[in-house]
Amino acid sequence: MCGRYVLSQPLPWLKDLLGKDPGPGLRPRYNIAPGQDVPVIRLPSTEGEGAIAFLRWGLIPRWAKSPAAGGGLFNARADSTEKPAFREAFRARRCLVPADGFYEWAVRGSVRQPYFVHLEGNKPFCFAGLWERWEGPGGAVIESCAILTTEANRFLKNIHPRMPAILPRLAYASWLAPGERKPALLKALLAPYPGDEMVARTVGNRVNHPANDDPGCLEVAPPATGELPFEG
Repeated sequence: MCGRYVLSQPLPWLKDLLGKDPGPGLRPRYNIAPGQDVPVIRLPSTEGEGAIAFLRWGLIPRWAKSPAAGGGLFNARADSTEKPAFREAFRARRCLVPADGFYEWAVRGSVRQPYFVHLEGNKPFCFAGLWERWEGPGGAVIESCAILTTEANRFLKNIHPRMPAILPRLAYASWLAPGERKPALLKALLAPYPGDEMVARTVGNRVNHPANDDPGCLEVAPPATGELPFEG
C-alpha cells in the first residue's frame, strides 16, 4: 500500500512533463498523508497537455452519499479497478501523482519500522492515480484521488507485500490518454517497478505523525529491530 509519500525536490522536472510551468502552490512536502490536498497531473477537457490540480487524497465515489466515503480509499489495488468505486475513474479519469519517494512500514512482531523508499539517484517519478468528481447537496463539489498499488517487487516484498504503482516515464502519455479505454493495456502498465532501480533506508518514527512535515522525516535512523529485512 502507499499511505505516506514525499514530494520535496525543486520542480523544474514538472515543467518538462507538463509542457508549461506548474504554477504557484507547490512547496516541498516530506510527509504527505491521506485526507490532504495533493498535486496531480491530468488532462484538462479542452487541452492536449497536462495540467496540475490539487485533489483530496482519498477517492470519493461519484455515487457516495457523503465525503466520508473517501476516508479509506486512498489506495486502489490494480486488480480491483472493476469494483464500483473505481471502475469509471479507471476507464476515463486517470492521473499522475508526482513524488520523489514514499514510506512503508515493515512489521516485526509488535514493532513497525518505517522505511523511506526512492529511486536510485533520487530521481523523481509519478505514481499511477485515479481521480473522481463528487457533487453533493447544494452544489458542493469535491475532486479526489487514489494511488494505485500493485504486488511488491522482490526488493520490497520483505517490507510489505504491496507497493505503489510507479509508472515508467515512457508510459505517462499512455496512462493519461483519454482515448485509451482497454483495461488489459492499462493494467499492463501497473507492473511492479524494477527493484534494482530502487533504494530503501530506515527512518525514525516522526513519519508516524502527519503533523511532522519537514526534512527531519527523511533522516536515517537505526532499525528498531536491530536488523534489516534485506540488504540494500
